[in-house]
Amino acid sequence: MQNHHNKTALLVMDVQNGIVSRFAENEKVLLPFQKAVEAARRHNIPVIFVRVAFREGYPEISPRNKSFSAIAGLGGMTVSDASTQIHESVQPRPDEPIVTKLRFSAFAGSDLEVILRSRQIDTLILSGIATSGVVLSTLREAADKDFALTVLSDACLDHDPEVHRVLMEKVFPRQAEVLTVDDWIGTLD
Repeated sequence: MQNHHNKTALLVMDVQNGIVSRFAENEKVLLPFQKAVEAARRHNIPVIFVRVAFREGYPEISPRNKSFSAIAGLGGMTVSDASTQIHESVQPRPDEPIVTKLRFSAFAGSDLEVILRSRQIDTLILSGIATSGVVLSTLREAADKDFALTVLSDACLDHDPEVHRVLMEKVFPRQAEVLTVDDWIGTLD
């Protein structure tokens, strides 16, 4: 079993200041994320943090991109901006990579796949904000790349509870195992 954990990584996606502030009115909603990170560390499962951030001047953002062109117009979300830093509730350790992506999927414009390949990771545990954004996009791309997948249902947040429910109950199970953080931790022992 320990050998299996060595090929597994926990992705903590978009749990960054500017996104947490919009989704987590109450910091208690971050407790499942904290619990998942602590469990992964206890079981020597690599934790990889993923954030969305852009260069000054936003050369990566096309005016045709409906979602991201608004960011370029409003400002912020640059690599050094406070809004793109990982939230203190799940502060990365110095040896835990922070991957910067440029679109919804954790793979888009990032070096995530290189890190996963170099560590021979074949199983991903997904957590993130938002369920209908980074989690959905990353799950779809990771499934196409033949990763085994688990989604931590209570370590994902979305503005729309019904969208979250439909994804967790009807869409994600087609490509991933969907577990609560506690149920996932139960599989580790």
